[in-house]
Amino acid sequence: MKLNPASDHVYFNDGFKCSSISINTNLNESSNADVNGADSGNGSQGSNEFILTDDGKKIIPPTKPMSCAKSWLQEKTRKTFKKKNLHKRIPILRWLPKYNSEDAVGDLVAGITVGLTVIPQALAYSGIAGLPAAYGLYGSFLGCFVYIFLGSCKDVPVGPSAIVALLTFQVAHGSWQKSVLLCLMCGIVEMLMGLFGLGFLIDFVSGPVSSGFTSAVSLIILTSQVKNILGISAKGTTFVEIWTEIIHNIKDIRASDTILGITCIVVLLIMRLLPSCKIGPKEPHLRSKTQNVINKIIWIVGTSRNAILVILCCIMGVLLHSYHEGTPFKVIGYIPQGLPSFALPPTHLSVNETLTGKEETFVDMMRSMGSGLIVIPLISLMENIAICKAFANGKPVDASQELIAIGAANIANSFVQGFPGTGALSRGAVNNASGVRTPLSNIYSGALVIISLIFFTPYFYYIPNATLAAIIIAAVVFMVEVKVVKPMWRAKKSDLLPGLVTFVACLVLPLEMGILIGVGLNVIFILYSAARPKLSTEILTTPGGTEYLMITPDRCIIFPSVDYVRNLVNKQSLRNNVPVVIDASHIYGADFTAATVIESLLRDFASRRQLIFFYNLKPSICALFESLSPTEFVVYYQEQQLDELLKERDYSQDKLQTVGV
Repeated sequence: MKLNPASDHVYFNDGFKCSSISINTNLNESSNADVNGADSGNGSQGSNEFILTDDGKKIIPPTKPMSCAKSWLQEKTRKTFKKKNLHKRIPILRWLPKYNSEDAVGDLVAGITVGLTVIPQALAYSGIAGLPAAYGLYGSFLGCFVYIFLGSCKDVPVGPSAIVALLTFQVAHGSWQKSVLLCLMCGIVEMLMGLFGLGFLIDFVSGPVSSGFTSAVSLIILTSQVKNILGISAKGTTFVEIWTEIIHNIKDIRASDTILGITCIVVLLIMRLLPSCKIGPKEPHLRSKTQNVINKIIWIVGTSRNAILVILCCIMGVLLHSYHEGTPFKVIGYIPQGLPSFALPPTHLSVNETLTGKEETFVDMMRSMGSGLIVIPLISLMENIAICKAFANGKPVDASQELIAIGAANIANSFVQGFPGTGALSRGAVNNASGVRTPLSNIYSGALVIISLIFFTPYFYYIPNATLAAIIIAAVVFMVEVKVVKPMWRAKKSDLLPGLVTFVACLVLPLEMGILIGVGLNVIFILYSAARPKLSTEILTTPGGTEYLMITPDRCIIFPSVDYVRNLVNKQSLRNNVPVVIDASHIYGADFTAATVIESLLRDFASRRQLIFFYNLKPSICALFESLSPTEFVVYYQEQQLDELLKERDYSQDKLQTVGV
């Protein structure tokens, strides 16, 4: 109700009269408000979106673009700096105030243990990326420090990863300039995806596709290291290309490298069993103090097997080195001592720095990366989320925040000449088993890498390539997910198809094409499922003894499926010349196309004078269907109403108006 709008410019709501809330609507007090718009505290204030003139017309007041922008910016700033949002986007603010001495001890032990793991892995994974060993170390320290502030998972140790290293090689083709620029661009893409909340994209990579991709990558990585075990050269990026080169150059095999490599693989596989070996009773509280100490030493030796093997083989390389003949096996060679220079990633390649012998601009370099700029961030997120979920103990994982964290880490790494990295599941398992408490453990891992760069790189010269190859092979051989095939076959055989297609495509084609084919096939499966809902049909009898056909769709009706549903309903209704009831209990959504097809379906039934009713249709969908249905559209919600509807129509379609019950 409106009272004197022209004089007072105030609306009164009739709801005030019957409301239990006491609201003072004194016009005189309201009119005494401050001239600047301050409320006197009495009366009800209306919206300032329009002004009433003396004749009662609405006029929208003019708004300045700058004032709107200022208001929007103030609102965004207020929301951004809320305590809840700050804790979500900068997780260190959540756990640092609660940090104690027990956390410090746990993080110190875990950080040092992971550091002993990451150094040999960094040296080895740089070889997978086709880069000198130093670049693996360059990408293993600064990103760790960044993740401490932005990471939401305590178990993630940021650094090189076997899968991402292989993708880097297939995109950058062993060019350190492109690899470093790729690190920056992937970091930017990951950061933007996180800020825009696109972490849900990882949900489009299903379990079978992920298993097929991981298994194919494992075989490619294993294949790429066979040449180092044999001491031969073999170029190529795909599984078939590498094996073709290996077979072609098999005559150049070096016995010393082969023997060393096979021996290292056997030793690593044996040492892998040590962490699970325990002496004394099974229950820890029943063991003596000496037994617990021995078990801890055994666990440390088994966990640090990569570092121990690298140190022993490095000492062997030093002892067997001859100034005239060198070492009897191939070594990784010279690594520059000291930390890398802090500089912007290369954005231009000269003629001497390209494989084609042509100068490349920034645009050319970006064009050559292609789909890798999307695939590598997605795979990085997939690896990171796998770690988070493995040790989350049922807690929710914020995929978007992890994208922001690894994106910032990669951006930082690109300024110290690192290639793209992410969390690795093997290091995450070591981190968790070592008793990690917070992401601060990354500071100790990064510090160990810095110490090795400053003091130990001259000794890395003598590390055999076969030893690093053995470390990689012993790690990735367990990534081939053969175990998932049997339960997948038992559960749903059709899920094997996208996994198998992804596996084969990744072996034959570049990895980014393989994963895109797998995801594309999965999307086709989803669309087909949406376009072909299952309809169950059953002849039932009403309480009054009348037979009718109940048709129950198992999902929502949207544009890809409506024609299919219409044809099936018509087919079943013609076969059974009885009234038809559509059980809409599972129809939770519909669209305009569905409404038009329902209109056509009602016309089909009206033309042959056959009754059709809708049971338990959601009110919102009912309104949508009703708006386009010129013929009788009947909805009921209680089973006993069906007899009344049938009696009312006496088995004829005489009434043409829309009826809702």
